[in-house]
Amino acid sequence: MLDLQTLVLNADYRPLSYNPLSLWSWKDAFTALFLDRVTLVASYDVEARSPSRSLRVPSVVALKSYVTLARSPAFTRYNIYLRDTFSCQYCGLRLPSGGLTFDHVVPRSRGGLSSWENVVAACSPCNLRKANRTPAEAEMPLLNEPHRPTRHELHRRQPEFDHRQYHHTWMDYLYWDSELES
Repeated sequence: MLDLQTLVLNADYRPLSYNPLSLWSWKDAFTALFLDRVTLVASYDVEARSPSRSLRVPSVVALKSYVTLARSPAFTRYNIYLRDTFSCQYCGLRLPSGGLTFDHVVPRSRGGLSSWENVVAACSPCNLRKANRTPAEAEMPLLNEPHRPTRHELHRRQPEFDHRQYHHTWMDYLYWDSELES
């Protein structure tokens, strides 16, 4: 029971985020329930007990107040990798996130900013080879120009969820754009 997590939905019953998925620990979900900040949507078949009560552990909760999501996604390492489809933007090698680094197209030492338009995913060998040069100076053209992605773009590029790792009560809230069975 210690590792149970609760899917958190916005007031419109859609996940607050997909990458990473909006999850709370079951203890935080209980706290929010007792403070009347969320509505219980579904529960696990597991109970938590106190000296005076026994309650089923929440698997899905929805916020009572709608949270307006930012228009553009957060500038994070994971979102950079997701935008660049987990591929080095110099050689095209596709790697898991742990095998990637990020590279400043115009190096920071030369005035380059840490921004969507100046940072790309790169494998370590390409990052070391490019070093403190621009892609043109290193004769390493970019496969795709860096840009600020939309939430929709990142959602489309999100790796497919592994259905086995999620509780069955979550499924109705995670797959809004998947094809329905007839």
